[in-house]
Amino acid sequence: MPYQPPRYPHHPPTDHGARHPVIIVGGGMVGLATALDLAQRNIPVVLLDDDDTVSIGSRAICHAKRSLEYLSRLGLGDALLAKGVTWNTGRVFAGENQVFAFDLQQEPGHEFPAFINLQQYHLEELLVQACQSAGVDLRWKHRVTNATPDGTLTIETPHGPTTLHADWLLAADGARSEIRRSLNLPFVGKVFQDRFLIADVTMQAPFPAERWFWFDPPFHPGGSVLLHRQADNVWRIDFQLGWNADPEEEKRPENVRPRVQAMLGPNTEFELEWVSVYTFRCRRLENFRHNRILFLGDAAHQVSPFGARGGNGGLQDADNLAWKLAAHLHGNAPESLLDTYDAERIPAADENILNSTRSTDFITPKNEAAHAYRAAILELAANHPFARPLVNSGRLSRPATYQNSPLNTPDDTPWHAGPPPGTPAPDAPTDEGWLLRRLPPTFCALSFGPAPALGLPTLTLPPEGPAATRYGAREGDLYFLRPDHHIAARWHRPTPAQVAAAHRRALCQS
Repeated sequence: MPYQPPRYPHHPPTDHGARHPVIIVGGGMVGLATALDLAQRNIPVVLLDDDDTVSIGSRAICHAKRSLEYLSRLGLGDALLAKGVTWNTGRVFAGENQVFAFDLQQEPGHEFPAFINLQQYHLEELLVQACQSAGVDLRWKHRVTNATPDGTLTIETPHGPTTLHADWLLAADGARSEIRRSLNLPFVGKVFQDRFLIADVTMQAPFPAERWFWFDPPFHPGGSVLLHRQADNVWRIDFQLGWNADPEEEKRPENVRPRVQAMLGPNTEFELEWVSVYTFRCRRLENFRHNRILFLGDAAHQVSPFGARGGNGGLQDADNLAWKLAAHLHGNAPESLLDTYDAERIPAADENILNSTRSTDFITPKNEAAHAYRAAILELAANHPFARPLVNSGRLSRPATYQNSPLNTPDDTPWHAGPPPGTPAPDAPTDEGWLLRRLPPTFCALSFGPAPALGLPTLTLPPEGPAATRYGAREGDLYFLRPDHHIAARWHRPTPAQVAAAHRRALCQS
């Protein structure tokens, strides 16, 4: 049975003209995660969405390990593991021949896999439930029609127009952001001249839970195809169409079904759940912060779906911004801490755009020379491992490393192993459970062996074992972590004064 989205109740606005500390526009995955994160940090949040349900269609389906760790910190990790489809293997085909396979499984000793596949609507349902429990003021059927630089919102509802004012306005309203349009903020980047068809197909099929990508397969000659398994026996298939394809014609079921049937064979029965046509876009806003308005997710940056960098990048935006805004609103950090959202997330977006652009150029070569290059690489990759890294069917999402962040305290002595400042803290098994599960969502310390009194939560671990190995740690070593569990500093036998100075630096207090 096709997915039946929930419908959430909407109510007449009762606070016309009111001012709120934080208003989030956009009830998608990124907006909901940001709202939940802020609410769990005791920040009151109003969230406006123009619909009364979750996303339609699979949309962002590949949730990377770093996103799963963040969502676990918000309380959703177990539910995602139970519902999602875990995959580690990808296969690349040229024509009908397999070129090579790759395994994304990291070394043992991590709670979460490299990726799970789960339709965006399932994640959003979980986030809505968690937001309701956390006290987020969710306002459905509130469509923002205009925003001003001072955070004033004009809103249409089924019960009539209203106006709200935000001390801080977070724009998570997607690729067609009304906030961005109202402020007349252009994107920097490019739109690629190609179109792809997404077909969500419900079926019982013999394909394994793997990522399969075809270049020029016999069932779709001249194009590329991507296949992913999702929850509930739903399969996501992406077909390259070409720039001259008519999107409306291509979305008609009578045109989609023959493409899918040619791929699956004449005897496979299936049902179409959702169909869409998209164009590659690799671009971003020049700045994500505009005074008291901050942009997240697709409202701030857009990449092609190949590589799963869009939704995962948006969740990293939420993870980066929420703790900083909460620290400022609680009076623990100056407003300048919000400037580091740009300093950290713009380089991360540029990395995603670079990787997405390179994938797009390989998947959709623009001239004969590019076609010849791709054909040669695919032929070599079938027999020569050195050529396989050159095959680009989508460089899969990786967590951002804020190596040049102004919030980092540089190493004051050499380290020969372990993650440097700016790196996400790696997980590891410990005697009392997974390491990241044991860390609070606040500034904290990770000490290998006894630590001096620091005045902040400190997790003490033995100076040997899996965690010590992963952190390159010896007796007396200490890591100082931010609330988003990025490493802010590390030392060999630090003094409390050193840790306090790093703490002030990570809050822009010095």
